[in-house]
Amino acid sequence: MDYDMPKAVEADFRVLYEDDGVLVVDKAAPLLMHPTGDKNEPTLWHGVRELLAYELATGGQVSFINRLDRETSGITLIAKTSEAASALGKAMQERLLHKEYLAVVQGLPLWQQAVCAEPILRMEEVAPTRIHVRQCCHPRGKPCRTEFVRIEQGRHPEHACSLIRCFPHTGRMHQIRVHLAHLGFPIVGDKIYGGDETCYLDFMEQGWTPSLAARLRLSRHALHACRLSFPWRGETITVESPLPADMRLLLEPR
Repeated sequence: MDYDMPKAVEADFRVLYEDDGVLVVDKAAPLLMHPTGDKNEPTLWHGVRELLAYELATGGQVSFINRLDRETSGITLIAKTSEAASALGKAMQERLLHKEYLAVVQGLPLWQQAVCAEPILRMEEVAPTRIHVRQCCHPRGKPCRTEFVRIEQGRHPEHACSLIRCFPHTGRMHQIRVHLAHLGFPIVGDKIYGGDETCYLDFMEQGWTPSLAARLRLSRHALHACRLSFPWRGETITVESPLPADMRLLLEPR
């Protein structure tokens, strides 16, 4: 397999909100946020620049305020001007952006609500791992806190799973995925934290295969940024995005 083959064939996103300073879009998975390395594939950055071609030609810009992993779908906030980039960047630093996610996890939690406040750091700092980006919970890590609410139980007869609403209060790398795995309920389709890190290594070497499909059930991790509130020009803007079809199917009997 050619490892540089595009995994997303187009810059797939839809506009949820727009004014003269900001743009909010719903990013599909597995779309990259921006170009990386020498890979030649579509990214959200390319698609947004095409959409905002006139604004860019007249002094505008494209600045991502929040960022999502390739395999995470959902709401992305973009500044179209330097004024917006400065204001929203400051709001992000002051933790005035409020984010909510939906995740489909393996298993059926007994709890209705849970909090994980375990610090997070890069795993290779404390234990051997073949995955450079892998994070873990560890006392030496950075402070971290995520709240979870169980809202639905899946109805698949063979694959127990649950829909969880996630409220991250910090923004550590892979935070929601790491905390859910730490609680014993990894996200469906998670190649790194799903319990078998060889899934990630196999995927990087061979791409998506029938073997991985049988082990993971979903070609991307089932995590979706579903709600975002942010201050803008004296008001609070709130944008929502529904559960994607691929995640909904995991919860259905079939």
